[in-house]
Amino acid sequence: MSTTPLRVLPLGGLGEIGKNMTVVEYDDHIVVVDVGLRFPTAEMVGIDLVLPDFNYLRDRVDDIEAIVITHGHEDHLGALPWMLRELGADNAPPVYGGPLTMAMARSKLDEHKLGKLVECHDVQPGEILEVGPFDLELVHLTHSIPDMRAVALTTDLGTVLITGDYKFDQTPVDGKPADVQRLAELGKRGVLLLCGDSTNADRPGFSPSESVAGPHLTEVFGRCEGRIVVTCFASNIHRVQQVVDAASANGRKVCLIGRSMKKNVNIGRSLGHIDVPEGMLVQPRELDNFPDEKIVVISTGSQGEPLSALRRMAHKDHHQVELHDGDTVVFSATPIPGNERAVNDTVDRLYQIGCTVITTADAPIHASGHGYQEEIKLMLNLTKPKYVMPFHGDHKRIKLHGELAEKVGVPAENIFRGENGLPLEIDENGAAFGEKERSGVIFVDGVDLGEPADAALRDRRMLSADGIFVVVATISEQDGSSVADPEVIFRGVPFKDEADRLLDELREVVEASLEGAAKDDIKEIDLLQQQLHDDLAAFVFKRLKRRPMVLPVVVEI
Repeated sequence: MSTTPLRVLPLGGLGEIGKNMTVVEYDDHIVVVDVGLRFPTAEMVGIDLVLPDFNYLRDRVDDIEAIVITHGHEDHLGALPWMLRELGADNAPPVYGGPLTMAMARSKLDEHKLGKLVECHDVQPGEILEVGPFDLELVHLTHSIPDMRAVALTTDLGTVLITGDYKFDQTPVDGKPADVQRLAELGKRGVLLLCGDSTNADRPGFSPSESVAGPHLTEVFGRCEGRIVVTCFASNIHRVQQVVDAASANGRKVCLIGRSMKKNVNIGRSLGHIDVPEGMLVQPRELDNFPDEKIVVISTGSQGEPLSALRRMAHKDHHQVELHDGDTVVFSATPIPGNERAVNDTVDRLYQIGCTVITTADAPIHASGHGYQEEIKLMLNLTKPKYVMPFHGDHKRIKLHGELAEKVGVPAENIFRGENGLPLEIDENGAAFGEKERSGVIFVDGVDLGEPADAALRDRRMLSADGIFVVVATISEQDGSSVADPEVIFRGVPFKDEADRLLDELREVVEASLEGAAKDDIKEIDLLQQQLHDDLAAFVFKRLKRRPMVLPVVVEI
């Protein structure tokens, strides 16, 4: 038995919803479980994606034996190509997961031109793989996407079970319920640590089956007279199938909108997870060839993502679909915590166009993919873990998950409510939190990665909040004196009624600042611009009580 402890280090997914990523380490060998992302919040101006911080793994690349992905949702898979690119795809560890998950992973890696450098392996439930000091097994569970797998990593200390996202759906759309028997067998053998999904730890009872959404979608479609636009997660293969079935039952054609929607449906069809009748799919360019009452559009954008298809439709900025009065938009998803504002903005825009909007508040057209409290208790009772570390949730839900574990008999001292970067270390003497590691976020801006303290992001926040002043001063190369009236340009600064008077005052401040610099014999352009910046910023704050970005430009002649 190794003298080093078994370490479980969450780098994402604790204290937040999204960007799930966990490092399991034993005897200097590492298995990474999930490499997810989340979408930016409103204050992350211009940011496209938010990733976990890979810094901990950067110096340990040679120790990584495997990357295991529980399922194909973006918050568990989406950051994989970014991480491999950062760590060096030439020496990438193998990636394991279910067939659909790996098909989605290969597609993402191909987009980043990494497909030929990274090995992705399909793993069937029940297979036992030897990965360094770990025995790796994937256990079939149910979620809102096929091929959901819990990850069991067994060492000579015991088994760590990371559930990923799950629910105990007794009537799943694909007819494959969770492998309760295998969970019970693991529990009988002894689970050392359970890292369980906390997303719905605040909701009592059992979650409704995914299959209940289909009949209600069919009913809703039957009441709609015009065109129908359904938005859901592109990776929610089961929901897409039910939308297709509801459209077929109402004699409508289906059009897929959004790159990820088309890609995932193609993958789902190739693996037999989606069945679309021949001739039912139509291309966006063909929409005008059919009457509105014969069309269902399935689109991305259920979370109000800035660049998503539905968001663009709502803002009349989509080049293929123009929404109009009489359309019905069906939100077959609920907002992820933190996305409510973006979703509400999209809904309001749709009403402004004249659309009818149907959400889960109006009809049971969505079923959560995450188990409620009774399912969390069932997981705990089946696996009988010695230690519990609630995962995948904000701090409130992690706390509630811990309370549920206490209710089913797990001693309070064996429940560890953690946070990103705080490793749990387990040896034969017990378990305790270790020394905190660096864990933060990395921003994706276009194709570049940046730190949260990136100057570009700070500048964008400043511009969005208080605007910008650009001041152009022309001075003599000989003595530094002003030789022309300074130019002042401003954008996004609210003082319309007194703009002329303020501009005159700003010019006076510039002249005074330049005179002062000339007296002090300051001739270096950088120093002049710094002094101008400081004098102007102080004046603007005193006058407007705002701190806009001030950009001085000094031209010598």
